[in-house]
This record gives sequence, structure tokens and C-alpha cells, in this order.
Amino acid sequence: MLLELFLEIEEAIRRIERRFSDINSPEDFLCDDNGLDRLDGIAMMLVAIGENMNKLEKKISKKAFDQHNLITHITQKSKKVSGSAIPSKIAAKP
Repeated sequence: MLLELFLEIEEAIRRIERRFSDINSPEDFLCDDNGLDRLDGIAMMLVAIGENMNKLEKKISKKAFDQHNLITHITQKSKKVSGSAIPSKIAAKP
């Protein structure tokens, strides 16, 4: 069960990366239906990640999370997505 949750989180991160691949500015989400569909898809993946994190927190004690830095590892992986693909393209625009 835990492995399944981690795999779902990893897959959601991959989908977010893929959906951001052609996005260069925030306006790209709003220019047509394809952009809006991408935005919706990304939002749904973020919701799925949050839900799975809540499930993990219920199944694994906080002590285990702290001891093994599980949240830190997942957060760092997510930051790689947001830190490289998302803000660098979008944040550069005022």
C-alpha cells in the first residue's frame, strides 16, 4: 500500500513535468482550450499528490517521517519539478 502511494506521487510528478513541457509563460495556459486543459490537469495532479501525502501521514507515524526524511525527499523531488521547469520559464516574465 505504501509503495503504491509513493508510485502514484511519482507518476503525478512525471505528468506535471510533461504537461509543463510546452509552457513558457502564464499566458500559455489561457491562450486556448489546450492551455486550460493543461492547467486543469496540473491542478488535478497537485490535488492527487496532496491526497496521497495525507494518506501517507495517516499510515506512517510522524516519527518515521522525521527519522527517514521521507517528506524532505518527496519535497525535494517536487522542487526539482517546480524549481527547474515551472518558475524559471514563468517567473522570468513580470
